[in-house]
Amino acid sequence: MTVTATSAQAGVRPYRWRWIALFVILAAEVMDLLDGLVTTIAAPTIRRDLGGSESLVQWLGAGYTLAMAVGLITGGRLGDLYGKKRMFVIGASGFTLASLLCGVAVSPEMLIASRVLQGLFGSVMIPQGLGLIKEMFPPYEVGRAFGMFGPVLAISSVGGPVLAGWLVDADFFGTGWRMIFLINLPLGLTAVLAALRYLPEYRSPAATRLDLPGVGLVSLASFLLVFPLIQGRELGWPAWTFVSMAASIAVFALFGRYEAHRTASGRDPLVTPSLFRKRAFTGGLVAGLAFFSGLIGFGLVFTLYAQLGLGFGPLKAGLAALPQALGGVVGFGLAMSGLQEKLGRALLQIGTLVMAAGAAVLALTVHLTGTDVSTLRFAPGLALAGIGMGLVMAPFFDIVLAGVEPHESGSASGTLTAVQQLGGAFGTAVLGTLFFHLLADRWSFGSAMQLTAWVEVGLLALTFGLSYLLPRHARPQEPGA
Repeated sequence: MTVTATSAQAGVRPYRWRWIALFVILAAEVMDLLDGLVTTIAAPTIRRDLGGSESLVQWLGAGYTLAMAVGLITGGRLGDLYGKKRMFVIGASGFTLASLLCGVAVSPEMLIASRVLQGLFGSVMIPQGLGLIKEMFPPYEVGRAFGMFGPVLAISSVGGPVLAGWLVDADFFGTGWRMIFLINLPLGLTAVLAALRYLPEYRSPAATRLDLPGVGLVSLASFLLVFPLIQGRELGWPAWTFVSMAASIAVFALFGRYEAHRTASGRDPLVTPSLFRKRAFTGGLVAGLAFFSGLIGFGLVFTLYAQLGLGFGPLKAGLAALPQALGGVVGFGLAMSGLQEKLGRALLQIGTLVMAAGAAVLALTVHLTGTDVSTLRFAPGLALAGIGMGLVMAPFFDIVLAGVEPHESGSASGTLTAVQQLGGAFGTAVLGTLFFHLLADRWSFGSAMQLTAWVEVGLLALTFGLSYLLPRHARPQEPGA
C-alpha cells in the first residue's frame, strides 16, 4: 500500500495496523538507544579482549554517534524521496547486519568500522519511524502514539547499562561482550519482518533532491574536529592535530557559504541558512552541544572510573550508574506533569542547576571516600544529576524550535537532533581524552574523576547562560496535535 503524505492527515480513515506498526517503530528506537549506551559499560572488557589503545574506548561511542549525527541530517529526506517503509527496512536490515559484524569483530579496527555502519544505518532507520507515526495516526491519536515513546525509552535508558553489564558478566555461550551486539539479531530480524508486513508505504509528494555536497562538507568538518581530539593525546599532539581542528572551523564556514549559495540559486539546502540568523536557534545549538557533550562524556568517564579505578565488574558498574537513569525518569515525569507548560525556559534552567548540583555532590563523594566506596554512596549525586537531566531534556527541543518559523521547523528539528549526536561524539572525545591525560600525568583515578565532574559543572554553567537566548515558552500546540 502506497499513499501520499497527506492522505492520513485528510482523515479518510486511519491506517488499520497503526498500533502494531507503532510497536515495530518502538523496537527500532530501543535498538538504537541500547546500542548508544551498551559500549560505555563494555568498553574496558572489549579493550582487554581485542587489544588496542585507550582511544578504542572513545571510538566505540564516538564512531557510532558521529555517523548518526551526519546521517540524521539527511535521513528523513531519503524517506520522502524513496518511501519511508522502504528506507526503514533498509535501515533496520543494515543495522542488524552491522550488529552481527560488531559481534564477530576480530580487531579494534573492524569493530570501530562496524560501529560506524551501525550509526549510518540507524540514521536511515530512526527518522522514518517518526515520520510514519505522523502519517498513520489521525490527529486525535498522534499525541497518544508519541506518548508511548517516553515510558519505552525511559525503561531502555534505565535497563540498558544494567543489561549490558549482565550480558558481559554472564558470558553466554562463551560470547562475553559480543552478546551486547548479537542480541540485536533476533530483535532486528523481527523488526524487519514485521515492518514488511505491517508498515504502510508513504512518500512525500513534494520531496526534494539530496544535497550531497552539503553532506560531504559537514561530514568532513565533523571528522576533522573529532579525530584529532581522540587521537592527539596518544600521538603526543603533533602539529597536524591542531591544523586539523583549525581546518574543521574553515570547512564548517565553507559549508555555511555553500548552503547560502544553494538557497540563493533556488535549490533545496541541507540546512536552511536563515536558521543561523536567529539568536534562539544558534544559542540552542551551542547550548545543546555543551549539554550533550557533558552528559555523554561524563557518563563515559564515570564508567571508566568505576571499572578501572574501583575494580567494579561490568554489571556492578551498570548498577552504579542506575540512580542517574532512574533520576532521569523522575525528572522527565515531573516535567510532563505540567511543569513544562507552566515554567517553560525556567524549567530548563532549574534542571541545569539541579544537574550541576548532582555533579558537585558526586565530586565531593569521590573526594571524601577515595577508593573505599560502595555503589550506594554514588546514588545521591547521580540521582540528583539524573533528575536535572530529565528536567532539561523534556522542554529543550520544543523551546528551541519555538524560536524558528513554522516552515523552518523541519530543518531545525533535524539539525538539533544531529547536534545532540555530535555533542555525544564531542563529549566522548574531549572528556575521555582529559581523563586519560590526567591518568598519564600520574593523577589518581579519584582526582581525575573529580576534575571531570567539575568540567561537567562548567559545561552546565555554559548551558545555563546560553538558555537566556532561548524563547521563554514553547510554541502552543494546535488542538488535536
